Amino acid sequence: MELLDKLNIKPNNIKLYETAFSHTSYSNEHKVKSYERLEFLGDAVLELLMSNYLYKSNKYNEGEMTKIRAHYVCETANYEYSMKLGLNKYLKLGKGEEENGGRNRKAIVSDIFESFLGALYLDQGFSKVQTFFEENIVPIIENHEVDFFDDYKSALQEFVQTDKKSLEYKLIKEVGPSHNKKFTVDVIIDNIVYGSGTAKSKKAAEQEAAKDALKKAQKGSILWEEHMK
Repeated sequence: MELLDKLNIKPNNIKLYETAFSHTSYSNEHKVKSYERLEFLGDAVLELLMSNYLYKSNKYNEGEMTKIRAHYVCETANYEYSMKLGLNKYLKLGKGEEENGGRNRKAIVSDIFESFLGALYLDQGFSKVQTFFEENIVPIIENHEVDFFDDYKSALQEFVQTDKKSLEYKLIKEVGPSHNKKFTVDVIIDNIVYGSGTAKSKKAAEQEAAKDALKKAQKGSILWEEHMK
């Protein structure tokens, strides 16, 4: 399998990987196992890998680790990892599912990331899975190569613990004709601007502003370090 060569994996049992990419629609048509059981196993493996990564970073307390893990181990995040690695190219789909765009369907593409981890764990052991995770997933997280948050405003609210700090979104600018307006919004925490966003609606601009603030927080900017104490 080309993917395994690319990832420098020498399989002991190639059938595990074939199963990891077999959707139920394909398994029903060809009378083979689907990836569902491997997905179950891979979900647990991924949670352990991410928990270990966050624990060893020594940056977060227990509550923070729980929140961050929830963002990095979810359908959206798994979909992004999977697409970044090109796993959907190796999907085996039934004819109907293929015609209906299953190869790019978020739920399916997310599932095969976990099923692949499950196959790798069974075939190579935990040490190899951990190496794969550190070489291929950790850089995606630390370099902020993909977005993991569906709701940036909620994520920012959790991050700054707004029960202790004031957080507001302020409309700064509104330009363009009524049918094609653009809104610019700042997110303000304790009277300091932490992010700005522009979009075609106020709500979308607020999300962009929260996203901007989160990126700065994740990069550990001086502003955050000084004022988030």
